[in-house]
Amino acid sequence: MENCASKMMSFLGENKLLFGAVGIALSSAALGFVISRGFERRNSFNAPFKVNSEHSPVAKYVLEYGIREPLPLMKLRQATLDHPGHRMICSADEAQFMRLLLELINAKKVIEIGIYTGYNTLSMAMALPPDGKVVACDITDEFMSEVQSQHYFKEADVESKIDLRLQSALTTLDDLIAAGEAGSFDLVFIDADWTSKVQYYEKSLQLIRKGGLIVIDNVSKDARRGSGTLNHWVGVCR
Repeated sequence: MENCASKMMSFLGENKLLFGAVGIALSSAALGFVISRGFERRNSFNAPFKVNSEHSPVAKYVLEYGIREPLPLMKLRQATLDHPGHRMICSADEAQFMRLLLELINAKKVIEIGIYTGYNTLSMAMALPPDGKVVACDITDEFMSEVQSQHYFKEADVESKIDLRLQSALTTLDDLIAAGEAGSFDLVFIDADWTSKVQYYEKSLQLIRKGGLIVIDNVSKDARRGSGTLNHWVGVCR
């Protein structure tokens, strides 16, 4: 029993940063749940926050004092909000939370499955070191072309960090595994078609390093119907 307790304390000590990241994730999820239950979800995406700040004093405060959005990122978000499919965008608060996670785990290699206009792709690339890489997976760059995303990638000077793979994400994940990159990625963000998410997750488990993070969007069916509940799941791979 004493040996077991010793091993547990050793594990906790070695993984303080990781448990801190998960703690932040859980706290954010709880806050999001309280906000969304207490105030109605906005009807349009004219603001960068997921909850209508007009009805939520907490959201208004976070939006006013908590969002630090770099200029190229803000420009891409504004361009995306003019796009017909703008409801698919990752909001500014969510993108900032993702950047925080990347910084907490000193990430260099990231996979994003489902990129839309590349707003969160750009956000994560800006949080990585000069030798960092985001493998951005999608079946088309149509939406990126329509809002000229590459222009903002260039403005932010992160073009070299973004590896755009235009094919089935499952094929890309298989390619990465075949190339010997298993166990080398720090974070995987899954935000794509619901029907393949289990397969994305299983393959991501092979690609993520020990102590890496797998973040999955739209895990709540209620959130998919637009209830406004915070619908991200963050897992630490040991």
